[in-house]
Amino acid sequence: MTDDEVLAEFRASHALLEGHFKLSSGRHSAHYLQCARVLMNAERAGKLARALCQKIPREIRSQVEKVVSPAMGGVIIGHEMGRTLEVDAVFLERPSGTFELRRGFDVKEGEKVLLVEDVVTTGLSSGEAIKAVRKAGGEVLAAAALVDRSAGEADFDVPFFALVEINFPTYAPGEVPPELAAIPLEKPGSRKG
Repeated sequence: MTDDEVLAEFRASHALLEGHFKLSSGRHSAHYLQCARVLMNAERAGKLARALCQKIPREIRSQVEKVVSPAMGGVIIGHEMGRTLEVDAVFLERPSGTFELRRGFDVKEGEKVLLVEDVVTTGLSSGEAIKAVRKAGGEVLAAAALVDRSAGEADFDVPFFALVEINFPTYAPGEVPPELAAIPLEKPGSRKG
């Protein structure tokens, strides 16, 4: 899929929002990608997962034994990536602030893992998820996301692949431009606060 085709899928599902948003990273933006909306259609989610899978080199794809995603945003795309790669997909949760495997999910010692997210902005959540997988004994081969909006700033010690790069400006809380600050703030993500 081309970048324009990917963005068309976001627009068709009303997943590309405009306003004043506080992102899960704490930064502010005039644009928000509601990946849950683009992924609510199973056919579309599968198509996007297959396209993302094609961005990952075959030598990495062929080694993946399990897909792990951070909840909530990564759950659907992680599941679809597991289906595409024909491996199990599990997710991490933050019941007390740090990622952990729950619900009987596990990662075996040395198991080769692909970490899958919906959107990467700062890379902080993905980095924390990678640490949790390693703590559980897994070997993270690569990270992947539907959308990289980090402007190349996300830095993992594993290869990172994104279906599309979108670089809408984001602002630290004290740096929000007046025209954006005048718009009521929304927090549409899964983490409130």
